[in-house]
Amino acid sequence: MRRRLINSTLAVVLVVIAVFGVSLVIVETRTISNSAQESVDSEAFRLISVVESRLLGAERITPQVLAEQVDPSRYARVEIPGRPPIEVGDRPTDSVVRSTETGEQGEKVTVEESRSAVTREVGRTLLIIGAVALLAIVSAVLLAVRQANRLTSPLTDLAETAERLGSGDPRPRHKRYGVAELDRVADVLDSSAERIARMLTAERRLAADASHQLRTPLTALSMRIEEISVTDDPDTVKEEANIALTQVERLTDVVQRLLTNSRDPRTGSAVVFDLDEVVKQQIEEWRPAYRSAGRAVVCSGKHGLEAVGTPGAVAQVLAALIENSLMHGGGTVALRTRVTGNQVVVEVTDEGPGVPADLGARIFERTISGRNSTGIGLAVARDLAEADGGRLELLQQQPPVFALFLSRVAPSRKDSARPVR
Repeated sequence: MRRRLINSTLAVVLVVIAVFGVSLVIVETRTISNSAQESVDSEAFRLISVVESRLLGAERITPQVLAEQVDPSRYARVEIPGRPPIEVGDRPTDSVVRSTETGEQGEKVTVEESRSAVTREVGRTLLIIGAVALLAIVSAVLLAVRQANRLTSPLTDLAETAERLGSGDPRPRHKRYGVAELDRVADVLDSSAERIARMLTAERRLAADASHQLRTPLTALSMRIEEISVTDDPDTVKEEANIALTQVERLTDVVQRLLTNSRDPRTGSAVVFDLDEVVKQQIEEWRPAYRSAGRAVVCSGKHGLEAVGTPGAVAQVLAALIENSLMHGGGTVALRTRVTGNQVVVEVTDEGPGVPADLGARIFERTISGRNSTGIGLAVARDLAEADGGRLELLQQQPPVFALFLSRVAPSRKDSARPVR
């Protein structure tokens, strides 16, 4: 492309120089020739005037007197009737520019100039025109190279940007080139890079959330299967199998919830649900793990509360808090339900060292953890709580008190367990 731009620009300049240059040469040649002829005519007229005035005044006409009136580079011949011709200067032997004037008394004046002088003047003019044309060609080449670089370099950059996007590097370059069309392409590529970056971030976040959120249900499910494998009591097998099926349903709900949040985090499926059932189900699910660790998980507070939210999401939030206490806390973990205003609150606390003072509110940020964990659980829990209009807060750092706030259902509406629109 660069070579095409240079060749096209140079071709246009050469055509312009050829058209105007030839015309200028023709005009200048004619102008110089006409100027030389007019100069010779003027000198012949002046010389005949001098001769006539001297003849009228009966003065002598000598070559010395006439030489003062004639250009040294020219030849002049004066013919007076009854007198010998008078010559001034050297007569040219080649082609000449000639002018002849005749006076009233029959005198005749001829002035000649060698055409070589005209040719030299034309040559000098052609040399100047050629130099100007050469300068124009050089300037055109330099301008064409600069313009070609200005257009092709951005295209190369844009091609590299597109190739970088295709190789999985979605960083926008925010580089502009001062050419409207190329800047428009750069804008589109930067916008595409930002969209790709958001998509990759969402995919990575979904993978991290899925690995974290599925770990607990899968662990609980494997524990139930182990219980089934080591017992011969049919009733125990049946009970554990039913619990396992329930956990499989919860696992399906977790997957569906993760997929829904990855598509649109604002999409909710809030309903009126019995909070006691969710709290009881979490305590039963986590009790074996706490028993294995020599610890206990208990619940207290007000019963018979109904809240607005997604039961599966609320269960995941509580599971994240209980697991967080199991991994990082100590002693007995207590779940307490209470009412404040038009909200239902579920508090989760333990007897451990609590949240480090340097973390504080940052404990809900992704990758923030005080005990070398992934730092994802609490961040995902807060997102799940906010998706249905609730919120998750750290009320106290030592001992740690996490609180899940949900919209409360008035007692008169407890029989209306239907989706909230």
